[in-house]
Amino acid sequence: MAQRILVVDDEESIATLLQFNLEQSGFEVTVASDGEEGLALAKDEPFDLLILDLMLPKIDGLDICKQLRQNKKMTPILMLTAKDDEFDKVLGLELGADDYMTKPFSPREVVARVRAILRRSAQLSETSEASNNEENGRVIKIGDVEIFPENYEVLVHKKALELTPKEFELFLYLAIHKGRVLTRDQLLNAVWNYEFVGDTRIVDVHISHLREKIEPNTKKPVYIKTVRGLGYKLEEPQLHA
Repeated sequence: MAQRILVVDDEESIATLLQFNLEQSGFEVTVASDGEEGLALAKDEPFDLLILDLMLPKIDGLDICKQLRQNKKMTPILMLTAKDDEFDKVLGLELGADDYMTKPFSPREVVARVRAILRRSAQLSETSEASNNEENGRVIKIGDVEIFPENYEVLVHKKALELTPKEFELFLYLAIHKGRVLTRDQLLNAVWNYEFVGDTRIVDVHISHLREKIEPNTKKPVYIKTVRGLGYKLEEPQLHA
């Protein structure tokens, strides 16, 4: 069965170009011309991936992304924009987008990115399932933290944390590789599935946000340790040391 993709773009020429190339590549494509229609379709119908323009009539792409993630709709999202603005890029990724492309773009590159996102999403599901099996299919425990991979949920002292999908995926990857030093490039490739032109700041931003939500004292982290000159690693905390 063909994988379903929702394209939300108010530029008819771009939407038509994307639809043609994606359908030629074997995907089933639905097109929405404004944010309100796109959000309704994304909430009500099962899609394997969403392609969202940043600047849309009625509801913009960032707000659609935010609303979907707040409603626990974890469909992968590729964001498109005419802007080449670092703030928009980081904000979109922080709100839960999986990838980001700036117009103009090659239709072939879009298809390649779509396939990469879907492949990474499938690999994450397999990794989560494997980690579930290792932990009796229920929970990964590290200190006072409990991770529920199937539910995209993290508890600290039995209290649920509000994590974005990318924060969760980053923390899960660190947890699965507990005790191992992971470079920023490794984390970029594992969680975002491609390099942001060597820009590893997005990793540091997400690590900082995770520490604010998980660490008892962000100035003296006991879970996510920085290994100077290398990267990060997740450890069992020595809370009473």
